[in-house]
Amino acid sequence: MKKTDFKKTLKHLYAPSAKAFALVDVPEMNFLMIDGKGTPGQSPAYQDALEAHVKQILLRDYVVPPLEGLWWADDMDSFIRREKDLWHWTLMIMQPGWITAEMVESIRAMLARKAPPAALDKVRFEKFSEGRSAQIL
Repeated sequence: MKKTDFKKTLKHLYAPSAKAFALVDVPEMNFLMIDGKGTPGQSPAYQDALEAHVKQILLRDYVVPPLEGLWWADDMDSFIRREKDLWHWTLMIMQPGWITAEMVESIRAMLARKAPPAALDKVRFEKFSEGRSAQIL
């Protein structure tokens, strides 16, 4: 069976040009999401979030899409000053249309019985619609 690779089938979303901005319409998609706060890469919550996302069971053969992130701060000046300990983030991994909330809950229950990642209870399955966006690499 051929592996589905969303970086290829959705290339217009996952491989923007490095030379010019492009406007894209990002459709509503399903994601596994987890929220946190603090310096990326140094925060224990960030590490726990990454581990929780990696624990997946593939129901079809597909390449797991890249990790995506939303970043912001309560005071956007702290974001601009790169005061990363004040940043909020949501880590996201796009889920194929055949993955349902029920499947995610079933997998969560199975992982909870085995060796659950520390942040397993914080992962949620949610639709997200970015809409019209500008991209550049």
